[in-house]
Amino acid sequence: MAEEKGVMIRIAGPLVVAEQMKGSKMYEVIRVGEERLLGEVIRLEGDRAYIQVYEDTTGLKPGEPVFRTGAPLSVELGPGILKNFYDGVQRPLDVIKSKAGDYITRGIDVPALDPEAKWDFKPVAEEGKPVTGGDILGEVPETKVIVHKVLVPPGVSGKLVEIKEGKFTVNDVIAVVEADGEEKELTMKQRWPVRRGRPYKEKLDPAEPLLTGQRIFDTFFPIAKGGTAAIPGGFGTGKTVMQHQLARWANSQVIVYIGCGERGNEMTEVLEDFPELIDPYTGESLMERSTLIANTSNMPVAAREASVYTGITLAEYYRDMGYDVAIQADSTSRWAEAMREISGRLEEMPGEEGFPAYLAARLSEFYERAGRVKVLGSDERLGSVTVVGAVSPPGGDFSEPVTQNTLRVVSVFWALDSSLADRRHFPAINWLRSYSLYVDDLREWYVKNVAEDFNTQRDEMMAILQREAELQEIVQLVGADALPERERELLEVARMVREDFLAQNAYHEVDSYCPLEKMYLMGTVILEFHKEAQKAIDVGVRVEKIQEMKIKDEIARMKYVKNEEFRQKFEDLMSALHEEFKKLREE
Repeated sequence: MAEEKGVMIRIAGPLVVAEQMKGSKMYEVIRVGEERLLGEVIRLEGDRAYIQVYEDTTGLKPGEPVFRTGAPLSVELGPGILKNFYDGVQRPLDVIKSKAGDYITRGIDVPALDPEAKWDFKPVAEEGKPVTGGDILGEVPETKVIVHKVLVPPGVSGKLVEIKEGKFTVNDVIAVVEADGEEKELTMKQRWPVRRGRPYKEKLDPAEPLLTGQRIFDTFFPIAKGGTAAIPGGFGTGKTVMQHQLARWANSQVIVYIGCGERGNEMTEVLEDFPELIDPYTGESLMERSTLIANTSNMPVAAREASVYTGITLAEYYRDMGYDVAIQADSTSRWAEAMREISGRLEEMPGEEGFPAYLAARLSEFYERAGRVKVLGSDERLGSVTVVGAVSPPGGDFSEPVTQNTLRVVSVFWALDSSLADRRHFPAINWLRSYSLYVDDLREWYVKNVAEDFNTQRDEMMAILQREAELQEIVQLVGADALPERERELLEVARMVREDFLAQNAYHEVDSYCPLEKMYLMGTVILEFHKEAQKAIDVGVRVEKIQEMKIKDEIARMKYVKNEEFRQKFEDLMSALHEEFKKLREE
């Protein structure tokens, strides 16, 4: 059968218009020009198709052919995804480099999964038994820390008539399923369209936090496994460092890092750093449970959209195996800018600030693919996809459309603040502007797993910070000395909460990660200091005496005490604190 093709009539940057395309479908993959550049249909009018091209269109000419494939943009799913670096359309960068050098050659077609690599497949399903979509056929040790579960593809069910064991490539037949007299051969590889979410049985309520080891997140603004969060912030406020911290320390089993339109030097840092980082949970390289999608700002803009969908589809695949997956998308603003450019080329009616009117719909479609779910299959497996998207509002203006539309769909808002970053307070998360809608859902978990008064302690610290913000207005007018003693003491404790508890050094070997128990004990020390100080003021102790106490230096340094030694340090601090206050009161 002859290959169906059309003819290019117009080229406008990444947008190509072709005629003689009757029968094409929306989001069908098209190969454009003699070099067969990768593109996707984004609008149909009669026999005319509008195609966004995921590669540089320089040199294309009207009259060149475009070739239909009949298939939507899809990714390859199977063993070999982890430890890999991909571009936005899932081409492995190391393979491209070996074939084409330092720059991606236009039109290069490279399989996402190595067709020659052999994987050790051990069957777990039994011959002769019925299987259904999502059932585990067998297991493959994909990396040192992740066992890849080879699944029956969604929509396939029947009797398992044959299953093999041994070393196979992703294209070898490993099982045969029979249904209605027809036999279907299964390999370790599946293909899945990136714009369609993978199916599941049931979406569950959030019940467990995704622990990050960052005090301001885990204590004040927690995110649940299967939750959604946004980190908006202006230039230099620390979005990328926060994304790295979350990728490194979050207690998820698989990490998908999407560099969407970021600067080349930032992605280079990620590509160089991740293989060097040691995973705190396994002691192996962090890459053993990560995959990275690199789509830098000098790559064609249309590929940014593909990279976001590619990343979330890979995450859903590992979720279906029963893993907790975390996605770091850095940054969704660059994806929105790509949408704006394509929309302009299509001559669509612009919305606010030139963004397309469907911006909110696209963002919500992406974020709603997060969640904690009962996955397909006969057994009761649970898996989750947690999405954290960085947003880069121009000039740090949170009222711009991408930030506002993201806030409507995410449940956690971690607001980065340039004034905090300028004061060298990191992470520069503004505790008065940020929020988490998961706080109430997770209260019970914190009571069971940390301490009964964990939530009370958090509320008390937050109340101190809010009261400090109110008092600051008076202080700026008349100075702190005009305040009553109790309120001057409260300002001192608020400073301790800010500097000794919330500020955290991402590059310090101890302070980079703080376990929940240590967070709770640190908060206990600061609130005990507050309680004792208020008692001392009631019996006539001057606030200046409290400000000069030696124990404050010990409290300031407690975050640098090794995690395993902290319980002892806590007991020493509490007894020294009570002793020093006792002396003050006696004087």
